[in-house]
Amino acid sequence: MTEHDILSDAEREALSEVMKAPAPVQPEQCVLIVEDDQFARDLLSELLQMHGIPTIKAASAEQAICTLLTEKNIGLILTDLRMPKRDGLDLIREVRDSQWADLPVIIMSGDAEVRDTIDAIHLNVVDFLLKPIDTDQLLNLIKRELRIE
Repeated sequence: MTEHDILSDAEREALSEVMKAPAPVQPEQCVLIVEDDQFARDLLSELLQMHGIPTIKAASAEQAICTLLTEKNIGLILTDLRMPKRDGLDLIREVRDSQWADLPVIIMSGDAEVRDTIDAIHLNVVDFLLKPIDTDQLLNLIKRELRIE
């Protein structure tokens, strides 16, 4: 140890051991697809899985909340806007007022009004995509948010 060192030999040795230890393995993040149309839900899931992105599917906002409670590796929500009972904006509001408030959300719709877009922006969504979805744009957004190369 020299006079310019800020660490003792014991601290330096402990730090060296920590740096040698393998980083904890993070569970692979998946995308929660919330879409009431089964065909669209399955198609989106298949598209993402073909690009190595794991998915979990939910047919409603209620089912999505239940899934969030049980699945700990969800890294992003991809939700439809128009769904029966509770729409995508209702789901996002509930997510933003919960323990998952920081979870990135992409909303998609084939039937959106200006007010919907403004509401989505206020709910801090990653993007608002119009159907038919530009798959390259969707994949790029998801990969960016999940930090996938």
